[in-house]
Amino acid sequence: MSALARFALTQGKRVGGSDRDAEAAERLRGFGVKIFRGGVGGPASYDAVVYTDAVCRDDADLRYALSLNKPAFSRAKFLAAACAKFADVTAVAGAHGKTTCTAMLASIFYAAGKRFSAHIGGNSLQFSNFCSFGNDCFITEACEYKKNFLLIDADTAVVLNTDADHLECYRDEGELLECYRRFASRASNAVVACGALAEKVSGAVTFGTGRGASFRARNAECSDGCYSFELEAFGKTEGRVSLSVPGKHNVHNALAAAAASYVHGISFDGIMRGLEEFEGVERRMQLLGNYGGARCVADYAHHPAEIAAALKTAGKITEGKLFVVFQPHTYSRTKNLFAQFVAVLSRVHRLLIYRTYAAREYFDEEGCAFTLSRAVRKSRYGECAEDITKFMSAAGDGDTVLFLGAGDIYDIAKKILSETD
Repeated sequence: MSALARFALTQGKRVGGSDRDAEAAERLRGFGVKIFRGGVGGPASYDAVVYTDAVCRDDADLRYALSLNKPAFSRAKFLAAACAKFADVTAVAGAHGKTTCTAMLASIFYAAGKRFSAHIGGNSLQFSNFCSFGNDCFITEACEYKKNFLLIDADTAVVLNTDADHLECYRDEGELLECYRRFASRASNAVVACGALAEKVSGAVTFGTGRGASFRARNAECSDGCYSFELEAFGKTEGRVSLSVPGKHNVHNALAAAAASYVHGISFDGIMRGLEEFEGVERRMQLLGNYGGARCVADYAHHPAEIAAALKTAGKITEGKLFVVFQPHTYSRTKNLFAQFVAVLSRVHRLLIYRTYAAREYFDEEGCAFTLSRAVRKSRYGECAEDITKFMSAAGDGDTVLFLGAGDIYDIAKKILSETD
């Protein structure tokens, strides 16, 4: 939402709003957004209302805003309207990696001197969550939640992967995959895809490690968790890329960004320079500081596949013991993927499962953090920050404390560390 507020400012609009994240609100205030607390009195002086799906429909402030009988747009519809203002739209979809790939694309386009704007779902360490260097092209994420990505008419559609998520919004995984196919097949310029979806969309530029992929990574090497690889495009090795962000999954993201940049006519020198200059995204294996000699790292992983990737990366950068604090994000995701969560978390030897971040949902015992902790052997359950600090007290020099989740665990971790300085 804050990125879309900044987009509206670039269009010369007067923008105001509220945010429960005081830090984010202050950043917006610095850009010229009027911040007000509570809905009453605020929205009345504006021409339209934009709201996020993360706010429950019975929220008092939202009900007040909608009662004003002004044009009202969900975040997804407003993003679609923003996309319609650009002649060339690149939209990045997928269950995992959207924010990183979108930020990588922004880094490449910037390195290549392109005139573009980018809407990023997290805070890029280079560009924050929105940047505007021109209007020739718009780069954005396209989220599958509530089929929102089908509202976007992309010229270049990027699909990083498909996986079971947001199943509360789909009949089954088959319908989810079909929606990904519909999103990709509507692209007017090019489709960049991997895996099962590539087989369903004719003419797609593909990426991966398989021999048939248009863009491949060969001879990958790892140093301190970060990978370098030879970039092969259409059977020709173009050069070696060295990433400064940890995790093998980022090789996958980099290949997708390279392929999408290629179809925009960016040279391989520009592509490789942009990838090497990419600094990362907040909450993606981000070093927060130290606690009792242990390194504290935060990652946004909230799906079993993402957790597996984060644990693998953390293992490569940890000399001693790994301590994991995981906060489930929504009851429905935990309930729908319960067996997968149990399987991946059972591999962790030192684990605390923290209370669920409910987001837009109401309590469901079957999908709550306590129920999950009871199913994962040897895990602890945490209800408050004190439970986390007690858990962390056993960590020391050479160890890593990994905070996982898409909820407020990030803010809790930062607060814990700030109070120990």
